[in-house]
Amino acid sequence: QAALTVSDDHIHVDYTGSSPAVAYGINVVLNYTKAYTCFGVKCVVASDIPNNYGSLLPITFSAPEGCILNAPRPYPVAARHIIGHLLPDTILGCLHQVVPGGVQAEGAAALWIIQLRGGEAISANSGYEGTIPDFEMLHFNSGGSGARPDKDGMSVTAFPSGVRGMPVEVNEAITPVVFWRKEFRLGSGGAGRQRGGLGQVIEIGGTDGLPFDVLAMFERCDNAPKGREGGKDGAKGRLSLASGAKLQPKGQQSIPPNDRLQLELAGGAGFGNPYEREAELVAEDVRNGLVSIASAKTDYGVALAKDGSVDPSATFKMRGI
Repeated sequence: QAALTVSDDHIHVDYTGSSPAVAYGINVVLNYTKAYTCFGVKCVVASDIPNNYGSLLPITFSAPEGCILNAPRPYPVAARHIIGHLLPDTILGCLHQVVPGGVQAEGAAALWIIQLRGGEAISANSGYEGTIPDFEMLHFNSGGSGARPDKDGMSVTAFPSGVRGMPVEVNEAITPVVFWRKEFRLGSGGAGRQRGGLGQVIEIGGTDGLPFDVLAMFERCDNAPKGREGGKDGAKGRLSLASGAKLQPKGQQSIPPNDRLQLELAGGAGFGNPYEREAELVAEDVRNGLVSIASAKTDYGVALAKDGSVDPSATFKMRGI
């Protein structure tokens, strides 16, 4: 929970009312809270000014000790990004009230860090007939960012962290896993005058059907990124087995032999009325596999001819303009 106050010479963010610290590692330390609070403010107020002592001095904040944003020792904080990466969206939501029409929509926020683990101690009772090597793997991934007032959101791009992912071939070379799919998630970007960035679909299996565990720490699975100025929400994140069983977004879970882990990362939300998006841009999104034909019609009011071009007459009727 945040209350943002704009004064003559500074901006103050008060996190009083936020949830208390918990027994799990999603707690945030104070310097992490400060960093992402300042980042969120500067994105709107002073994005063109480099970070230095003077440019950050007018931004102040407070968070009661013992709350989830100011967790003292010995509270666990290893997965602090789960909450911390949501702070800029919280700040942008406050600033939207100050600068209506000038703040981007919400995005996937927290990184999806895929942590996999394998070994006899983990999968000894899985029924797998063969050697189960010990391994541990981390792979950084991102969903879509929120649409901006004058630009679409960025697809599969880390925001606010800026962390860069590495090629899947690196992990395939050093661990017994195969990335079967890593592709844009069709339709995951929220509709709007500016479309939200797309999330992605990732499917991972063990080499030769090897079982393994996933240590899930994923966000935006229950609460979708919210659109602004009439833009629609981005798609929620999901994780499941390829065989169909749903998995939980947090906690250690097993991937059985000959099955695969399937991750669907959240998309960024849209900005502005979808019916105000240029019809040609919608048609281009359909051709590029970013938006479905059905979504073009129902969300954007754009009718397409058999060759994929815009049908101006039908589009005019659907949009009522």
